[in-house]
Formats: sequence, structure tokens, C-alpha cells
Amino acid sequence: MIWLSLAILVAIFIAAVWLPVNMGLIGFTAALGLGVFGAGLSVKEVMAGFPTDLFLTLLGVTYLFGIASRNGAIDWLVARAAGLLGTNTGLLPALIFVVAGTLTALGAVGPAAVAVVAPIALRLARTHGFSALMMGLLVVHGAQAGAFSPISIYGGITNKVLASSGITPDPVYLFLASAVFNGAIALVIWTFYARREAAAGITHHAPEEPLQPLGRDGAWTLAGLAALATGALLLRIDIGFMALLVILALAILAPRTQDGALKLVDWSTILLISRIVIYVSLLEKLGTLAAISDAIGMVGSASLAVLLLCYMAGAVSAFASSTALLGVMIPLAVPILAGSQIPVMAVISALCIANTIVDTSPFSTNGALIVGNSAEAERPAMLRKLMVYTAIMVGLGPLLAWALFVLALG
Repeated sequence: MIWLSLAILVAIFIAAVWLPVNMGLIGFTAALGLGVFGAGLSVKEVMAGFPTDLFLTLLGVTYLFGIASRNGAIDWLVARAAGLLGTNTGLLPALIFVVAGTLTALGAVGPAAVAVVAPIALRLARTHGFSALMMGLLVVHGAQAGAFSPISIYGGITNKVLASSGITPDPVYLFLASAVFNGAIALVIWTFYARREAAAGITHHAPEEPLQPLGRDGAWTLAGLAALATGALLLRIDIGFMALLVILALAILAPRTQDGALKLVDWSTILLISRIVIYVSLLEKLGTLAAISDAIGMVGSASLAVLLLCYMAGAVSAFASSTALLGVMIPLAVPILAGSQIPVMAVISALCIANTIVDTSPFSTNGALIVGNSAEAERPAMLRKLMVYTAIMVGLGPLLAWALFVLALG
């Protein structure tokens, strides 16, 4: 049964790459089929793995950011930040990185933040003479820099998976680890292109454009986002519950903010995560996760076992959902940590970074958004460049994350 459940897990990821079907739906069907017909469990026992708290978080946060996208609050924030640069726009790449990171740090799903920022970044690249590839990479790495904040989707998933595994999470450590790592990579990318432009004598200046005023609904939405961060970070209120409270308040104070916002809820991600977690819970019941960890642990070194997990996460994530893999890879690392002296958060940070650093892949949602928002004539070239860059990240990203957090800091 263990080998069968593992083979089905591999088949789920392969099917998600080649079939136009949500991986969560495939995983849910597989969980019911394997649990009921293979393990003799009831449907209720299989469904016991449904992550209610995670579902609430995903629904509340994506709904709230749907409202913010709909009424222009996020566009206003970006324009306001860009206006601070005045006519000297050479720092626009840094601004794009910071804006993308801020959105995910405040709770936006990575692809949602990229979907908002990428069109703006690539338009700025065309109008101000920046490399489109550089701007696209800074958008994705910026989104990943903020992706593991304590109130973010990735951070919430990781911390709840750790808590369910009996491990006390350190949300701030994880957030800073991802922010510093992605920030360092972004700095290398920006420096490389800045030196090329300096050698070619390229400068970036543009006329300052007037800032459009923020409407009443947008102002209430920004206040709601501030309340979300305050409630979740300072008052320790559940992020999903807090988001729903903010949405309810906005429905009363600014009813028009609800128009069309529900259509922007990321139901695809919600279905993906909640259904994949059900299958992972079934794997835990069947003993599959413990068996895989035991097999990896047989390499004789916990540190080397973690490196293998990091490479596995990076390679698979380049073609599949990073979000779904978080719920799969973290439980695999728990038994290895139980018998080693390596700090837990060092391992988890390396694993999470290895899992998400390859999201520049054109086969992932983030990479696909960069390709899709490029000028039509530039899309084939952008696709090839992203594939080359992602191949480099698959080869070096997991190794660098492991070396920094497990060897150096562990």
C-alpha cells in the first residue's frame, strides 16, 4: 500500500503537468479512491484530513486582495511609491521588488501579487529602457521575498503544517530567511544589469506624471489592509478570521467594494491546497511519509538527507505547484529532524526556499505570468530565457539554501 500511495502521488504531479486539470481535484479523487477502495477507510475518515483553518485563511486573504485589486487600491500604492522617485527612475527595479514583496508579506498569494505587479513592471521596462527579463525576475523574487511572512499564505501553510507535526514554528525566522535569500539574488541580478547599462552609458529618466486620487472605497480598503496586519501580527487573531472581519466591515462601510470581488477569489489555489492536504493526510495514515523519511534517512547523514529533500523540492516545483509541495515536503522532513541536532527552522527555511526559488519557471504560474505579460514578439525569447534561468536555479538554488541555513547557520 505504501508503494502504491507513493506511485499515485508521483502520478498526480505528472498528470498536473500534462493535463488541464486542477491538481487538487486529481489529488482529492486519488485520496478517496485509495482510502476507500485500497485502505478500507470510510469517506468520513478520508475527509477528516480537510484543513479547515487553512481553507479559511486562503478564502479570507484572497477575497480581501480581490477587493483591493478591484477598486484600484493596489494600483494607487504602486503609483504612489513610483512617484517618490520623481524623474530619476533608475531605482524602479528596486521599487518593483519591494512592492511585490510587500503585497505577499501582507497576505497576497504569490501569483496574485505577480499578476498585479508584472504588467506594471514590464510596461516600465519597455518605456524606460530596462531589461524585461531583469524586471520579470525581480517581480518573482520580490514576491518570494515576502511570501513567508507570518500573515502570508505560504507562511500560514508552513507554520500550520509544522504545528500539526508537533513542531513549534518560528514565523519571523522563516520570513527573514526567505526575504534575505531572495533579496540577495535580486541584488545580484540588478547589479549585473546595472553594470552592463553603465558600460553602455544608459540612464533612466522620465517625466513625472500626476498621481491619480484614491477614491473613498480604495481608502477604506487600505485601512482594512492595515487592520488585517495589526490584528494578525499584534493581536494574534487568526489571519483568515481577521480577513473575513475586514471584508464584513468593508461591506458595511463601502458596499461597492464587494462588486465583482468574489470572482477574483483564487478558488483554484484553494481547491489545490485543501485537496492535496487531504491526500497528504491519507499518506500519513498509511505510513507512507514515515517510510519515505526512513529511506532518505538511510543515507547515513541527516544533513545530506536534507540536501536530497531540497533538490527534490526544487526539481519537482519547477514543473508543479510550489504551494502544494509545501504540504508534502515539510512532513517528509519531520522524522529526519527528530533524530538530528540540526535546528528545525534552519532545515525548514532551506526546504521552503528550495521549493519556491524556482518559481521563475515558465511552467509555473509566476513564470507564465511573466511570459504572458511580455510583448507578443518577445514572448518566445522570454520563454527560453526563463527556462535557462530556472535550470540554473534548480541546480544552484537548493544547494545554496542548504549550505547557508543547514551548514553555515545550522
